[in-house]
Amino acid sequence: MKKMAENLFFPSLPTVGEQNFLRDAAPASHDNKASSRPSPPDKAPSPGPGKHSNRKKQARHYRAIFISDTHLGTRAARVDLLLDFLKSVTCDKLFLVGDIIDGWQIKRTWYWDTTHNDVIRRVLKMAKHGTDVIYIPGNHDEALRGFEGHNMAGVELVPDMVYEAANGKRYWVLHGDQFDGVVKYAKWLAHVGDRAYVMLLKLNTWVNWLRRKMGYSYWSLSKYLKQKVKNAVEYIGRFEEAVAAEAKRRGVDGVICGHIHHAERRFFDGIDYMNDGDWVESCTALVEYDDGRFEILHWADEVAARKENNNKRGKSGKARELTPVAAE
Repeated sequence: MKKMAENLFFPSLPTVGEQNFLRDAAPASHDNKASSRPSPPDKAPSPGPGKHSNRKKQARHYRAIFISDTHLGTRAARVDLLLDFLKSVTCDKLFLVGDIIDGWQIKRTWYWDTTHNDVIRRVLKMAKHGTDVIYIPGNHDEALRGFEGHNMAGVELVPDMVYEAANGKRYWVLHGDQFDGVVKYAKWLAHVGDRAYVMLLKLNTWVNWLRRKMGYSYWSLSKYLKQKVKNAVEYIGRFEEAVAAEAKRRGVDGVICGHIHHAERRFFDGIDYMNDGDWVESCTALVEYDDGRFEILHWADEVAARKENNNKRGKSGKARELTPVAAE
């Protein structure tokens, strides 16, 4: 069963040399994990040997990071921004809150490039060096449901969980498709909608190709349309209210989820509702600082600002534009 779970988690990794890869990615011993845990935010992480030490010094540290809906296995996944984000941060806990690998799309049209592998390897390296990685499967990676309780190369699978923040507040963490009536009661319609959504994302890719040619930063057409279409806005509102109501019934202080590709933080009757967004449209992550504060990071905006800054400094030869880096 463990081997089957590993095959599900690594659906696209090359078979040649796979045993060596899994051996290298396996979690270190307990003593090694303790000694390699990232330094607290007020102290820069210790630089490792080699050419990457300068970049590691600049890594931001968080107590916990929550990401979901990366949809690896699709052309629409912004794996370049996701990899850049994962290379720019360290954390004690990394929560993968569902739809990490898009099994629906992979079954229809196979797509997987080396950058997708780099993302997987980066996550496994984080697990190897002391980060607790928790994977909560969603509806697009539902093949992993039923394997909860297993640990695959340092990644722990759970159906959902209650997470205690640094300030003592308790948050229910889940993907959220349980509160999507279409997914729950009309799965065929969900697949039809998914195909239409893929077409919209392809159009979004072309739009952003033109924007890059014209010197503009990333912009999400699908996100813009969702904000403008009344029915989509109403659906998002009902989803948020339903999830928050169930969190209140469970007696927790808040809820953290994904699924609807809409990064948001709102309060419903005293319940702190947080959605970490996605890495197809908004390219966002939810992070917790060591004092229990939460923040939604909009990584596409941060990369655009960094590029603009580097371009300005590049005129004097002091910096150059960011290019995505491969996983170490």
